[in-house]
Amino acid sequence: MKKLVLFAAAAALISGSALAAPASIDPKAMAQDIKVLSSDAFEGRGPATPGEAKAIAYIAQQYKAIGLQPAGDKTKSGRSWYQNVPLAEFETEGPVQVTVKAGPETLSWKQGEEVALRAAQTGQAHISIKDAPVVFVGYGVKAPERNWDDYKGVDLHGKIALVLVNDPDFETGEGDFGGKAMTYYGRWTYKYEEAARQGALGMIVIHERAPAAYGWATVKNSNTNAIFDIIRKDPAKAHVPLEGWIQRDQTVQLFKAAGLDFDGLKKAAQTRDFRPVTLNGVTWSTDMGVKAQKVVSHNVVGVLPGKTHPNERVIYTAHWDHLGVGLPDAKGDKIYNGAVDNASGTAALIEMARLYAKAPRADRSVVFLSVTAEEKGLLGSEYYAANPLYPLATTVADINMDGMNVLGRTKDVTSSGNAPLTLQDDLIAVAKSHGMSFSSDPNPEAGSFYRSDHFSFAKRGVPAMSIGAGEDMAKGGREAGKAAADAYIKDKYHQPADEYDPNWDLSGMVQEMQVLYDLGHRLATTREWPEWKAGAEFKAERDKTRSLRK
Repeated sequence: MKKLVLFAAAAALISGSALAAPASIDPKAMAQDIKVLSSDAFEGRGPATPGEAKAIAYIAQQYKAIGLQPAGDKTKSGRSWYQNVPLAEFETEGPVQVTVKAGPETLSWKQGEEVALRAAQTGQAHISIKDAPVVFVGYGVKAPERNWDDYKGVDLHGKIALVLVNDPDFETGEGDFGGKAMTYYGRWTYKYEEAARQGALGMIVIHERAPAAYGWATVKNSNTNAIFDIIRKDPAKAHVPLEGWIQRDQTVQLFKAAGLDFDGLKKAAQTRDFRPVTLNGVTWSTDMGVKAQKVVSHNVVGVLPGKTHPNERVIYTAHWDHLGVGLPDAKGDKIYNGAVDNASGTAALIEMARLYAKAPRADRSVVFLSVTAEEKGLLGSEYYAANPLYPLATTVADINMDGMNVLGRTKDVTSSGNAPLTLQDDLIAVAKSHGMSFSSDPNPEAGSFYRSDHFSFAKRGVPAMSIGAGEDMAKGGREAGKAAADAYIKDKYHQPADEYDPNWDLSGMVQEMQVLYDLGHRLATTREWPEWKAGAEFKAERDKTRSLRK
């Protein structure tokens, strides 16, 4: 969750075309939407559950009442409010048994405590691993363009790989991988994908709080409930049979049993000379049943058609899903309500639709896309971007909302990751018009750019950003903002405690909405096409379709 080459031109457009002030933003309406969507009755809004049926029906009802037109899949009678998103769902059946031999000791570990293993996504109904060798592969990076290979020809067939989270230069803040800012090589999703390419039997990520950017509770809750994926012709090309996480203390114990120093090898892994290391005397056994089935989840899609350029579209996105019902917390609460993440973003999306519906019709179409399965790997936005209802070439931009500000006004705005986009320059200018500054992502090491739904659009070339409040609070400054963000990650993020609070101060959410409305409205009412800047990794993909944008 939850952030200037054309600055003069953007400022001129703002002063010249006078950004239209939206109709009154209603914090009470947004609070009510959050309260409803995050209530226990919606059961944490898990995809393919009764909670999904309630959530998507509620969103569609709001869209209809606002006056949007349905913009989902085509039907015999026109467009539906929904885009069907076929997914594969995987759940563990029965107990998950993990036994590790470490020298003379035989250790039995508990699912959710020492380890958090994901239900296998390879299509196997049962995973049985007996005494597999364990190999430490550093950061698990194979990046030819950086002359970096942590595998160096090691044969991982029949073996379990242990891998560090984040990038090789996270600890030092300098190196070949962007310093503190995470690259895609640092994401655990990449590490699983590379393990499949290497033919590993399993890939286990070593959890450490700082490089992961969240605590063990988040890991446990995200990995021990139902796992979803897109439907693949050959799942083994993207997944290994055993995927999961292990606590740092248990990892250190294994290294010690093998006569190895974890901290020393971790430091060695920060160099391109690192070579994989087998943990002699350490073997891994796992036994778990897996229930796999095909399900259909749904994106909810509404549109206000443009009056002069209806085939050019500005998209606002937010994911409606959360983790559903999972392991109980210390209080016995099993419902992961997801009030901030992301009932708040969904409420903002609905309120944004209300604002546009009340305003004069824009020249370009404005699409309001509420996506599923973000928490399962950005799957709803990935499905839309891979199977777009409307051409990506003439999609002006995607503005994504993932976790809104419920703590009061801030002096700044930010984006997830620091996107090399002229759209970010526009954001800076819009924020300035509201007396706010722009702050770079305060935690680039968390890899937020790769962790929210805008990324599904961005990697296909569409200018896309996730935008939110900064940490410089009007009351208490940056110290208060950072403390609040840290407390949310520690105590509520991906936990049952992320619940609606009637004492929230939604003045900050109103402030965010003003900026987000102005940013999208100026795109919807001008001929601007935001661009990736020179050197941006997604610029070439966007440039392929340049002739289609006039």
